[in-house]
Amino acid sequence: MENNNKVPQQDLSEQTQIRMQKLADLQAAGQNPYVITKYPQDAFSADLKAEFSELAPETDAGKKVHLAGRLMAKRVMGKASFAHLRDDKGDIQLYVRRDELGDEPYAAFKKLDIGDIIGVFGEVFRTKTGELSVRAEELVLLSKCLHPLPEKFHGLTDMELRYRQRYLDLIMNPDVKDTFVKRSAILRGIRNYMDSLGYLEVETPILTPFEIGAAARPFTTHHNTLDIDMVLRIETELYLKRLIVGGIDRVYEIGRIFRNEGMDRKHNPEFTSIEMYQAYTNLNGMMDLVEGLVKYLADTVCGTRKINYQGIDIDLDNWTRMSMKEAVKKYSGVDFDLVKTDEEAIALAKQYKVELPEVKTIGNILPEFFDAFVEDKLVQPTFIYDYPVEISPLAKRKPDDPAYTERFEFFINCTEFGNAFSELNDPIDQRGRFERQVAERKALEPAAKCQVDYDFINALEYGMPPTGGLGIGVDRLVMLLTDSASIQDVLLFPTMRPEA
Repeated sequence: MENNNKVPQQDLSEQTQIRMQKLADLQAAGQNPYVITKYPQDAFSADLKAEFSELAPETDAGKKVHLAGRLMAKRVMGKASFAHLRDDKGDIQLYVRRDELGDEPYAAFKKLDIGDIIGVFGEVFRTKTGELSVRAEELVLLSKCLHPLPEKFHGLTDMELRYRQRYLDLIMNPDVKDTFVKRSAILRGIRNYMDSLGYLEVETPILTPFEIGAAARPFTTHHNTLDIDMVLRIETELYLKRLIVGGIDRVYEIGRIFRNEGMDRKHNPEFTSIEMYQAYTNLNGMMDLVEGLVKYLADTVCGTRKINYQGIDIDLDNWTRMSMKEAVKKYSGVDFDLVKTDEEAIALAKQYKVELPEVKTIGNILPEFFDAFVEDKLVQPTFIYDYPVEISPLAKRKPDDPAYTERFEFFINCTEFGNAFSELNDPIDQRGRFERQVAERKALEPAAKCQVDYDFINALEYGMPPTGGLGIGVDRLVMLLTDSASIQDVLLFPTMRPEA
């Protein structure tokens, strides 16, 4: 069969053309590496180093192994050579001698390129200089690397290349793999902790039938069979709370969320969140849950609750709790308890040079003061609670101050990590807030197609118990616990602009 995917030779580098010629020569000699389907790998570098950590120099271990991995270095010295193999668990040195491997296999070894994937059989021993090695008796090429590996990655341009070609990043930077091993451990830890509290993990739809009135913008698509437009979910909340109505009292979901918005070091259009809901508790119960979960993850993943993030010491064992008005007063000096009208709030915003929101009410201006004066001060773990009802359409009002809600967000290193409510379970209040939210959105964007989720209102009308709800950005939590500066560092394949 003709191969229509061949790359024109003139588009290839000289080194790549040389490697492709080596492959063609092997195939012509009946030694096509791509026909090999398996290799009896029975050992790994790190395990051997641990097993034989006490082995003395110039001593054989009395053990022969099959190793497989990528050739990362090669130093040919006449009749004997050294090489380094990288497998799934690390690197190990190979000692390759012509009189042990044989003339033809040794000649084939010398033709190998850095990056080739090989299998090696031989005896484990420690060299005179003290390095644990494998003395090769058999060596086989398992896959040809057709491009030269870069020597190292550095600089801004190379960072973009690392994100675009994560496979190359993983080859060249072993520490990158450690970040994603930790990410997996964090996800496993979240599940272990939630399951230990009796929560049930579920899955809810990613494709939803319409855009809700929330501020977050969705991605849209079209379902051909139903002939309807659909959107990718911007949250999992409304489905999970339907399950609370249905009698699943503790429920959570870890999954991808999609928002058609800006990108920076803290935001990617698709990201991972966990949302959890518990009947018969409130925002205070959710605060306790956050503290317990974060401390548990710090213990299990980092081994300490005192971590360093990008040069800043953070104590995950000590948490502060402040209302939004208290925080604004502490850091700006403005006491919103004394602000009685929208006009007064507008005047204060102008006086303090705070950006005015589109809807100019006290409840919308207070968060602008928070953004301007408070958020960049919240280095240590802090809960900020009592959010205005205007920006909290799903939270229960405070019984003693209905202009505010039982909602909190928690911050670490000046970054918001999660959002929680005493969930609104009054269907009449919820209907009014949804309809007002949609109306305000359409007043600002007449072409907006957002709708009220009346089926969710219908679910509330069957009765939802008092419930605490919480959402946490998993990627930001991974950034914190792996000391990663950008969300792109903790996503294997972050969203990138296509190359020309």
